[in-house]
Order: sequence, then structure tokens, then C-alpha cells
Amino acid sequence: MTTVVELEIPADRLGAAQTFDRVSTFEFEIGGMIGDTPPLVWVSGPDRETVREALEADPSVDVIATLGDETQTDGASIDHERWLFRLEFGAESKLFEQIVMENDGAILEACGENGSWSVTLLFHDREALSECYALFEQYEFRMEVRRLAGVDDVASAQTPLTQTQYETICKAHELGYFDIPREITLKELAAELDISHQALSERLRRSQAALVSAELTDGMTPTAIDP
Repeated sequence: MTTVVELEIPADRLGAAQTFDRVSTFEFEIGGMIGDTPPLVWVSGPDRETVREALEADPSVDVIATLGDETQTDGASIDHERWLFRLEFGAESKLFEQIVMENDGAILEACGENGSWSVTLLFHDREALSECYALFEQYEFRMEVRRLAGVDDVASAQTPLTQTQYETICKAHELGYFDIPREITLKELAAELDISHQALSERLRRSQAALVSAELTDGMTPTAIDP
């Protein structure tokens, strides 16, 4: 059975650890890592120059090019920017990719925040995943499995969220962030979770996008009357 697994791996095993240390709000998102071409990476932080300087000083990353930017608006109508870089990660990341490819796997997505990578992998069968996992342990990637599902099980999975996203959404709901009017501000919720205002905004946006995508994919029929 085709299997999807989501792993959390410390940045000091895959790359960008020093960037996380220098820029506490640094985050990145990679659509996929395929072949020898350095991937396109969306990054965010306090400002583009601070992020660029941190990446250029990081021995585990080579900045190939800065390509563009975009502005995002969260639910509180607060704008946040992110910037598109072409980055080449170091030997640890390349070893990780090699292990995945040699076991007929694929890297569907990789993103990072708070000093860790979250990597989503796809394998055609559990045996290939097991062999790959054994090699990850052999090379001490120190990964933690956050989600594991067969493709046949995905539609019935309880949530499309990662564990961190799920815990954040639960806490936001518990404290009344989604109430009308809100019982807690984004800044106050960020303090409760001990993360930055911007990091929380980005996490909520990704969580909401995942939930909306799952709802639309399931083909649910909307209610006749909006609340």
C-alpha cells in the first residue's frame, strides 16, 4: 500500500540550524525536492535583508538567488511578507534525499519553523518505508514520526493537520480566538503558545488552508443557511 509519512527532524541534521538561531521568526516552505536542481524556497522572517544575511552566514545553506516576494493577509487583516529564494542545502540534506530516492520514495513537501524541519514523504509500500527509516536511524537524523497513513486511509483520517498545527488550533479554539467577538487577540495567543506573533499567524494560515482543502476535497455539501 502506498504510504505517506510526516517526519519532524531537527534543523541541525538537515540544514539551516544557524539561521534559526540567528532569526527566531525564520520559517521556510519547499514545495518539493526533486533531482539535483536547488529547490525554490519560500522564506519569511522580520525582513528580507535579515533573512538573507542569516542564510548567507549559515554554512549548511548556499543562497543561489533571490527571486521574488509576496504579501499575505491573515484573518486579522495583518499583512506579512515572504520571499522566494533558490537555496542549496548541504551534505546532510543531500544524504537524506539520496536515502529517500534509493528506496523509491518521494519528498512531497518540506517546511521549517522553530528549529525543526517537517518533511512529508511518500512510499509505494511499507517495506520501502521501513528500509528508509532504518537508514535514517543509522545516520542519526533523530526524526520523530508525526503522522503515518496509507493512501486508502487518508480520506478517513481524523485531521489533515500536523500535530503542531492541531495543538495550535485546539488552543486557539479553547481560548476563544475563533469566537465572535474574539476572546483573545493574536498577540495574546502567541504569548500563550510562547511563539512569535508572525509565526503564529503563519501557522494558523497553513492550518486553515489544510482544513479548507480537506473539506473541499471531500466534496461536502454546504448548509442551506449561513450562520
